[in-house]
Amino acid sequence: MKNTRVLLARRPAGLPRESDFRVATAEVREIRNGEMLIENLYLSLDAGFRNWMNEGSGDDVLPAMPLDQPVMGLTLGRVKQSRRSDYREGELLMARLAWEEYSISDGGDFIVRLDASWPYPLSYHLGVLGDTGMSAYFGLTDIGTPQPGETVVISAAGGAVGSVAGQIAKIHGARTVGFAGSNEKCERLRTELGYDAAVHHRSARLAEELRAACPDGIDVYFDNVGGPLLEHVLAHINEGARIPFCGAVTAYNAEEPLPGPSNLFELVLKGARLQGFMTHMQIDRYPEARAALAGWLDAGELRSVEYVHEGVDRAGIGFCHLFEGRNFGKSVVRVRPDDVSDSARS
Repeated sequence: MKNTRVLLARRPAGLPRESDFRVATAEVREIRNGEMLIENLYLSLDAGFRNWMNEGSGDDVLPAMPLDQPVMGLTLGRVKQSRRSDYREGELLMARLAWEEYSISDGGDFIVRLDASWPYPLSYHLGVLGDTGMSAYFGLTDIGTPQPGETVVISAAGGAVGSVAGQIAKIHGARTVGFAGSNEKCERLRTELGYDAAVHHRSARLAEELRAACPDGIDVYFDNVGGPLLEHVLAHINEGARIPFCGAVTAYNAEEPLPGPSNLFELVLKGARLQGFMTHMQIDRYPEARAALAGWLDAGELRSVEYVHEGVDRAGIGFCHLFEGRNFGKSVVRVRPDDVSDSARS
């Protein structure tokens, strides 16, 4: 059986390029006792994994990705063969595996079982019902705690997590403002996702436009990017503001250390809180988050927006699109036809 894989051909210098990845084919070996063969149906494209493509980037969370090996990422797949007593053939799993058609696991990876009977497309389990939606949920529920009438600002608001976070803030009765990288995305935030206002983060009049969009200041800032935007936001935070720090995309591609915001003392003056978090550390609360997100989907209060690529060989290209700002919503790669969720919906 052939396995098409996308390898890390070289370590990206700055923004990732298509040439940093290489498509290769290999034979799928026989699984051993204690292993299972997973047939991947979808791959999740997540900007955060760019951090572990750098030389020496291994840490307590994940190791640095080795060169000439399949790129590490979140996958959604089905157990095709199993020589383990705790996983049976046909089970659906979300796991941290790699950009490839088939993966072999000894069960030691990050793995979450999925319910195939849920009446949603399988890709939702990587997006609005997966780490994407749960990042937005945990960041806002545990740290942001938006209240009716408060102003919530979201960076990368048209991205995977941001597109969900803004909608959750609206569900809680907050006024939402999103940062996006184009006028088209700003319009889509307002018309498709219900944002009250949107600001082009590359505008030459950024400070003025942010002030106009947030006349009563900022109570919650859901930060996906870090960098200069954080400094602009800190200039407008209200007393007791909360800042869930979900990601720092601007730092992932930096070839030199980025300077920190010059106005961090605003956190002290306003008694504000900036707190980082990682969704996979809350795995015991996944059922809680999924139930809340599914309830909002069913009620029509939350919608999923996806940017889909067809074929595993498109994974590297799709990953580059993330950093070029081409995507709107959650980026996924459909590895093969989604017959499982099609049958579940019929």
